[in-house]
Order: sequence, then C-alpha cells, then structure tokens
Amino acid sequence: MTATLTPLSPEEVKARLDAGGAVLIDIREPDEFARSHVPGARSHPLSVWEAAHLTVDPDADVVFTCRSGMRTAGACDRLAARVTGDAYVLSGGLDGWTKAGLPVATDAKAPMEIMRQVQIAAGSLVLLGVVLGFAVAPAFFGLSAFVGAGLTFAGATGFCGMARLLMLAPWNRRPVTA
Repeated sequence: MTATLTPLSPEEVKARLDAGGAVLIDIREPDEFARSHVPGARSHPLSVWEAAHLTVDPDADVVFTCRSGMRTAGACDRLAARVTGDAYVLSGGLDGWTKAGLPVATDAKAPMEIMRQVQIAAGSLVLLGVVLGFAVAPAFFGLSAFVGAGLTFAGATGFCGMARLLMLAPWNRRPVTA
C-alpha cells in the first residue's frame, strides 16, 4: 500500500502554524535550508532521514516541505511512515510559499547550495574544454570528457567528487545552523 501526503495550500499551512497545531518539517539539505526557509520550519534532511530521529508531538499536524514539492512527493512513503497521525505536504514547497507572498527567512550570506556550485563548476569546465579544444589544441576536449565521466559516475553511484572538493572551499566552511 502506498502512503500519501495530503496536500495543503501555503495559506492553509500558515493558518495551522499560526494556530500552533502544526509542525513544518523541511527535508532539504542543510545548505539549502540555511539559505532560505519558512520561519519556524525544522530542518530534517531527507539524506539522513532513516538515521536521524524525528520527534514530533503526536497531536500535531506534520507538514513536510522541500523547494518545489517534487522531492517530498517522491519520498511520501518514507515520510508518512515516520508519522503516527496524518501527514501533509506544503503544495508547491518553498516556491509555492514564496509565490503566495508569505514570509521567508533568508540568509544572503549563506553559501550557495552545493549542487548549484557543482552545476556551475562542471558547466564552466566543459565549456572551457570545448573552447580550448577548438582554439588551442584538440587535447583540451579531454577536459570536457573527464567532467562528463565524473558527472555520469556521480549519477550512477551517488558520490560526487566535485561536490566533496567544493565543500572544502573557504566560502563553504561557514557553520550551518538548523
């Protein structure tokens, strides 16, 4: 049997939060949460979902959210299984909350999400390899091939070496609080 999360509009979630009868659980990664989140939301990343212990008042409505709602929808079985009562999802995620004009806690000084950094770095390296391959020497096409192989490996295994390297960069060493 597949568990489902009942969708709630941003306005419905806001009303439940204001009334004190709901807990909003943000399943995005800590770097995403640090950059922006719904005020009062609790960070509980999906990547450590099974290892972490979720304690929520059994009488409270549990509402899950992510950036757009897609991550939450893809994990609804795992999420709903950890809640004793009814479980809900914020329709449209943080994007829907923002579009509804509701307040968002933001920290512009927080580092950009690591996967966006990977996308920028990988795209730049591929482009550089192509430009240098045409302008300087065909051997530079190997740079693009190397990055492409790395991205394929990351997709197949879930391990991204570039993300690990970028996490060591000075701008990513800022402590993240949840």
